Amino acid sequence: MDDPYEILGVKKTATADEIRAAYRKLAKKHHPDLNPGKKEAEEKFKAISAANDILSDPEKRARFDAGEIDASGAERPQPRQYYRDFADQPAGGKYSAGPNFDPDDLSGIFGDIFGRGPRGFSPREGGPEFVARGHDAHCRLSVGFLEAANGAKKRLTLPDGRTLDVNIPAGLQSGQVLKLAGQGMPGFNGGPAGDALIEVDVEPHAFFHRDGKDVILELPVTIQEAVLGAKVEVPTIKGPVALKIPPNSTGGAKLRLKGRGIGGGDQYVVLKIDLPTDSEPELEAFLKGWTPHHPFDPRRNLKKGTAS
Repeated sequence: MDDPYEILGVKKTATADEIRAAYRKLAKKHHPDLNPGKKEAEEKFKAISAANDILSDPEKRARFDAGEIDASGAERPQPRQYYRDFADQPAGGKYSAGPNFDPDDLSGIFGDIFGRGPRGFSPREGGPEFVARGHDAHCRLSVGFLEAANGAKKRLTLPDGRTLDVNIPAGLQSGQVLKLAGQGMPGFNGGPAGDALIEVDVEPHAFFHRDGKDVILELPVTIQEAVLGAKVEVPTIKGPVALKIPPNSTGGAKLRLKGRGIGGGDQYVVLKIDLPTDSEPELEAFLKGWTPHHPFDPRRNLKKGTAS
């Protein structure tokens, strides 16, 4: 198997953030869902996921760098000293077991080389065979903003080609990891399967954005609605609601819809006064002849800030 550093295109000194960024970029490019029917992309995605499985886990990465495991995560045979020269032994004897020799170690030799003891071989009657837990399957899943806010069910393709239906809990945030126990790679020789570890990417929304449990929405209003007040329909993550705009509202005013956020949070509606793009002669004529009863300077705070 290729070197995981080469597969992800990172140096051996790469930080965890650099490895994560490289994996995200490659996984999005080669994900089977984005390359339907392309066997090459599927194989590439499997290799990328396997490389990330090693390098994203500090313990596995350290063991790989030390030569204890290979790029697939399998144990490498380690040198062991089982015998010492006959000259060290009293009364001769060409070879003999060292002082720390355990008959179970002999089974370990075959386990290192073959992954288990040879068929029918057991240094002790009833001695255990080599059993290994399967690797975890590391995946990424993109979900829509409203799916993450309200909860949803998504179908995911694993690196080995299997598909899973994943329940997205309401309120999930980008970067969180879902664990599906026993849905990873199968174990060896009857060992338990690994887990599926799914890192979630929440896609941005065209109108909503999140601040903790609160949802922020910028709402365009006409100058008439801002000055006179109005009752307008406003979208929320659960559906539209009616909102009362107070008279003489200014651009940037923030109105709260209690309990309309995520998990008990609120939705804040920020008013944005939107002027017509076409000419309005009556409005222009009115403004030219209009003198406010309470004149004010909307840029007064800017002037104070630059004067200090």
